[in-house]
Amino acid sequence: CIKYLKIKAIIFHNFTQYIFITCYSLAAPVNVSIRDLKGSSAVVTWDIPDGEPVIGFAITQQKKDVHMLRFIQEVNTTTRSCALWDLEADTDYIVHVQSISTSGPSPLSEPLRFKTPKEAETQASKSKDEVTMEEVGQNAQLRAGELIIIVVVLIMWAGVIALFCRQYDIIKDNEPNNNKDKAKNSSECSTPEHPSGGLLRSKV
Repeated sequence: CIKYLKIKAIIFHNFTQYIFITCYSLAAPVNVSIRDLKGSSAVVTWDIPDGEPVIGFAITQQKKDVHMLRFIQEVNTTTRSCALWDLEADTDYIVHVQSISTSGPSPLSEPLRFKTPKEAETQASKSKDEVTMEEVGQNAQLRAGELIIIVVVLIMWAGVIALFCRQYDIIKDNEPNNNKDKAKNSSECSTPEHPSGGLLRSKV
């Protein structure tokens, strides 16, 4: 079943025309895009139409205005992404993706053009990430210190409350003994009575 036809025509000086027909059984990948773009690396992603019997992919990577190509091919995989490495900072690139089946490759995808950032921009991005991680670590340390202070204060309050309760129990237990001593002292200090019922008087 032929799904796609690619026709090439070559016309010679004697006007004889030769036509070469290339048959493709796969559709070209779609939604080709770049993510995780850095000065020296990037990740290209894509989608394939539903129902395509894809067993791998092939990627061509080319610098803009340079004829040299890098060709990456993987089979026996269903991945939809590929890492590009050894890129040059502040450089334009063009990428094509092809699907591979047991009957051959698909046409090339639409060209994807992207530019790697400058080295200074990459370093600035790393610095921001490092600052963010340092801030997270400092915040975690501050929270841990606050928790330790709260726990220490709670323990101190618990000790004060326990000491107060103990002192209160001791004072409460000593109250009956104090009352008995007071009653005894008051009885000893009272005036003695005469056996006949009158009060004793001293003779002058």
